[in-house]
Amino acid sequence: MVKKKESTYTKHITAMSSSRKKDFDEGYRELLLSEMLFAAMEEDDISVRKLAELAGVSPTIIQEIRSGKRKNVSARSIFKILGVLGYKLIAERNGHRIALDFHTHSKK
Repeated sequence: MVKKKESTYTKHITAMSSSRKKDFDEGYRELLLSEMLFAAMEEDDISVRKLAELAGVSPTIIQEIRSGKRKNVSARSIFKILGVLGYKLIAERNGHRIALDFHTHSKK
């Protein structure tokens, strides 16, 4: 049996302590949210101020999410922001999915 080579990433992750891995995972999730928001805003050609206005949140919240400075964002704010951009969050458990949706204004 041929042993599959591990990637540098896999070696790095498996060598981390559990607390360091937890911090890494949290930072990675924040990066993903930031990148997704940035890409969606660019694709829809919507400004921070317009998105904030439509979502009913402060422009500072959106700017800090985009820059990765905002560490804690309420679920309500995320739902509102993503809803304006046309996204829904889906909760899944044991194969059952539920769309988590807040009614928001559409982009104009």
